[in-house]
Amino acid sequence: MNLLSERIANLEESATIAMATKAREYKEKGIQIINLSLGEPDFPTPGYINEAAKEAIDSGKYFTYPPVPGYLDLREALAQKLQKENGIKCTAANIVVSTGAKQSIANVVMCLVNPGDEVIVYTPYWVSYKAIVELAGGVCVEIKGSIEENYKASAEQLKAAITPRTKAVVYSSPSNPTGAVFTKEEIAAIAGVLKDHPNIMIIADEIYEYINFQGDHVSLGAFPEVADRVATVNGFSKGYAMTGWRIGYVCAPKWLADACNKMQGQFTSATSSITQRAALAAVKGGLEAPSKMRDAYLRRRDLVLGLLKEIPGLKTYVPNGAFYIMPDVSSYFGKSHEGSTIKDADDLALFLIDHAHVSLVSGGAFGAPESIRISYAASDDDLREAMKRIKNALALLS
Repeated sequence: MNLLSERIANLEESATIAMATKAREYKEKGIQIINLSLGEPDFPTPGYINEAAKEAIDSGKYFTYPPVPGYLDLREALAQKLQKENGIKCTAANIVVSTGAKQSIANVVMCLVNPGDEVIVYTPYWVSYKAIVELAGGVCVEIKGSIEENYKASAEQLKAAITPRTKAVVYSSPSNPTGAVFTKEEIAAIAGVLKDHPNIMIIADEIYEYINFQGDHVSLGAFPEVADRVATVNGFSKGYAMTGWRIGYVCAPKWLADACNKMQGQFTSATSSITQRAALAAVKGGLEAPSKMRDAYLRRRDLVLGLLKEIPGLKTYVPNGAFYIMPDVSSYFGKSHEGSTIKDADDLALFLIDHAHVSLVSGGAFGAPESIRISYAASDDDLREAMKRIKNALALLS
C-alpha cells in the first residue's frame, strides 16, 4: 500500500543534492571526487561572526523562542541595509527572517499562488523555484535567454508571457545557475513591463548580491513604479559564507510580510536565536569579508573560463556574478564510449562523475538541457585538476 501523497510522489529530488549524494558515495568507496555541484562557498565564516555567536551563547540570554519574523534589532538592521545599499524603502515591519532564503521563497510563493495560477520563471532557473511553485499548485511559464545573451531573457519575452492567469514573476540576479547579472537598464525594462500589471507580484532573488563582478548591484525593489509589488529575497549563505547557519530573509509589502509571518508560524516558527545574533554581526560588520571573497571568485572565474576554452566542443560565455558557469555541451550529444551513448546533459553529468570523478549538475535540472552547471566555489588546485579531468574524459567520446 502506498500511503504517500501525490504531492510528495510528484516532487522531484533536488538535482544538486542528488549529485552531492552520489559524490559522497564515491568517496565512501575511497575514490576521490572533485565536487563542483553544490553552490557552497569554500571559505570559512568570517571570525567576527563566529565570535558574535559564541558571545550570544555565553550570555545565556538567547535560549527561548525568538519572535517568528526574527529579532527586532536584526530586522531593523536589515531594513537599514536595504535602504542604504539597495535603495529599497522599508522598515522592520517589512522584513521576515527565515531558515534560509529557500524558506523565504517558499513562504512568499505559498502565500501568493493558488492552484492554476501562472508564475513566470526566468530560465535557466534555480532548481527549487519550479518545485516550490508546483507544490503550491501553480504553473511555471518559462522564459529562456540564449547563451549568446548570457542566458538573460528579454523584457519583450516577459511581456509576451503575461496572461490573465499570471500571478507572479521570479528571477535571480546575480543568477544561479548561470552567473548572469541584469544591468540597471535591463532591470528598468522589467519594471517598465510590470508597472502596467498591478496584479502581478515579483520575487527578486538577490542572494548572490555581493558576488557581482560588473559593478553596483541593482534591486528591482528600488524602482518606485513597482516597489509596492516586489518581494526581495536575500540572505547570508553566499556573501558571508554562512550556508550551514541557515538564515535568509524577505523584504516585502507589509500585507505580504504579515502573511509570510503567519505561514512561517505554522511550519518552523523563528530561525535559530544564535544564528540571528551571528547574522546581526554580519550585517553590521561591513563588506570587507564579502569583497575579499568576491575578488577570489573573480580570479577563479577567469581561471575556469580560460581552461574551458581549451576543451573542444564547449560553448562558453562570461558570467558576471555568483560562482557558476553553464557551458553548452550539446556537441557531445550522440557520442559514445565503450557502448554507452550520451543522449543528453543528464547522461554527460553521469559520464563525468564516473570517468572524470568530477561532480557537476546537468542543466536539465535548471531548464537548460543543453548545458551543465559548474560551480567554481573551490580551490584553484581543485579547479585546475577538475578541468583537466573533464578534458581528458570528454576526449574519450567519439
